Amino acid sequence: MESLEGKSILLAVSGGIAAYKMAEVASALRQADAQVHVLMTENATKFITPLTFETLTGNRCFVDTFEKDEDYNVAHIALAQQADLMMIAPATADVIAKLAHGIADDMVTTTALAAGCCKMVAPAMNTAMLENPVTQDNMETLGQYGYQIIPPDTGMLACQTVGTGRLPEPQVLLDYIAWQLARPKSLDGVRVTVTAGPTEEALDPVRFLTNHSSGKMGYALAREAMLRGASVTLISGPSTLSAVPFVRVENVTTAKEMLHAVQDVLPKTDILIKSAAVADYRPTHVYDEKIKKGSSKLTVELERTDDILEWVSHNRHPGLFVCGFSMETQDMVENAKSKLESKELDMIVANYLNEPGAGFAVDTNVVTLITRENTLPLPMMGKDQVAERIMDIIAIKRSENVPSQR
Repeated sequence: MESLEGKSILLAVSGGIAAYKMAEVASALRQADAQVHVLMTENATKFITPLTFETLTGNRCFVDTFEKDEDYNVAHIALAQQADLMMIAPATADVIAKLAHGIADDMVTTTALAAGCCKMVAPAMNTAMLENPVTQDNMETLGQYGYQIIPPDTGMLACQTVGTGRLPEPQVLLDYIAWQLARPKSLDGVRVTVTAGPTEEALDPVRFLTNHSSGKMGYALAREAMLRGASVTLISGPSTLSAVPFVRVENVTTAKEMLHAVQDVLPKTDILIKSAAVADYRPTHVYDEKIKKGSSKLTVELERTDDILEWVSHNRHPGLFVCGFSMETQDMVENAKSKLESKELDMIVANYLNEPGAGFAVDTNVVTLITRENTLPLPMMGKDQVAERIMDIIAIKRSENVPSQR
């Protein structure tokens, strides 16, 4: 998870069986260097103990509104004032009803009523309770008051029925918190399109031509842009990676499909990042049936695929910022600069495939960031860190050019 150093987060736990999931959330937030305070309703302590949260966070867990604390004169007011975000999870039907109507009769509801920070509610209950019109009205009321409602999951519930009402997994809750707090919203309102992963070019119903790209770099870039507030479209070739939260994903297979996807979204794009490893060639003929073993040699005739960046260079609109990628095994900087010029890019990220820790299907990368003015080699770092540095440079370069473009 991204660093949340300097952020103060309130986790409010109410009395549902899913309360146990919040221990993992509290632990992850603490490891991300956030200051974490946990509040519990009395019923919540029947499912998980305050001591668990105190051990994980290093801070006292508050249950009783009127219990004195040496660090705070009025604890629920002080905690509310210092919080950057408050998450109520699991949020039972009872707590949701209280919050919607301003009832403040325990530590969770009094603190929520006093808090002016971003407030998130993650409902968790039986499907019938969730779908009851009263609960639905209460959640709608909370939305009108500025609470962000996290949609519950569908699956096996504690009552052994299958339906909607499960508390989302800890990683989902952490993604919501990161989305809100991990980065300044420097790209708020900016439309970013990222291409990622490989393409596959069919030879017959069984075989295809592809490359070793996993999509990790492109997915990291999509997440980084999302964290900065951008409206992100991720055009992904075949990949086994988990979906990037809060990002619109369009799955494609071939180079031609990726070209069409870029063509569709380009008029509504402010920043295009072409990190996909698009196949340069495809079989001229695709067989309808599996090619059977015959002679010891098989000759496959290939043709060039569509050059997406070439198309973009001839069809870009004023104000569009285009960042390409270059994967090289020799003369990395020279070849990348040549591509920067020929494709009329604003920036290019050069990978040297032979460098240890760089390239396909690994969590690290070694790249050089090249613009028309500067060449910046980066040391080996995680692909999420590389994505952060890339977005930093894009934001700077784009801010230099946007005024004159508009």
